[in-house]
Amino acid sequence: MGSDSSCDISNQMKPQPAALGFRVKSGWAAAVLLTGPARSPQLCDVRRIDLSDLRLPETRQPYHATMGKLETDTTKIKRRVRVVQCIATQSITTLIAGYREKGYAITRAALVVGSQLDPASIANPHIRAHAFEGQLFRTVLEEALQAQHIRTDVFIERNAYAQGAAKLKESNENVRRVIQDFGRATQGPWRAEQKLAALAAWLALC
Repeated sequence: MGSDSSCDISNQMKPQPAALGFRVKSGWAAAVLLTGPARSPQLCDVRRIDLSDLRLPETRQPYHATMGKLETDTTKIKRRVRVVQCIATQSITTLIAGYREKGYAITRAALVVGSQLDPASIANPHIRAHAFEGQLFRTVLEEALQAQHIRTDVFIERNAYAQGAAKLKESNENVRRVIQDFGRATQGPWRAEQKLAALAAWLALC
């Protein structure tokens, strides 16, 4: 779902620098496009992108077996991971091509994720499955962006606003206010996922 944007520059000659932000979830991501400069960012697009195949529900949680258990069948896991890689590549290729056709020059992106814990360090099999999935979806998204020559940074959700405030040299309250105000420019959802994606895009503008 894209926002009604006032910064469609398809009729302008010079590409406009822009940055992408994502809040990565299991099987999908919230994506936000901002133009700069960082001191006065402008929201241009908000949407959800697929990182799994909607026709194959098991690809949304590829490391889960039935009843929430850790999947141990490596053949199933490899097949699901290949699908995830393919879908992520397709989603990002389509997304970036569309933005470039509209005149945006995107060289930076940032991702907000839930955790970067090493799954092997987690004893609980169910929690380990979630960690494997977090690692997978973050990695395939980074790789798809890098294939488009887009540099990426990663932030952890619990620290994202504090890191953002420090990097932007703004108060935490002011950062949250600007992020909240972005929501007025879109008719779609403006929940925690979209707000974090917007924060990531803002940091990528710096």
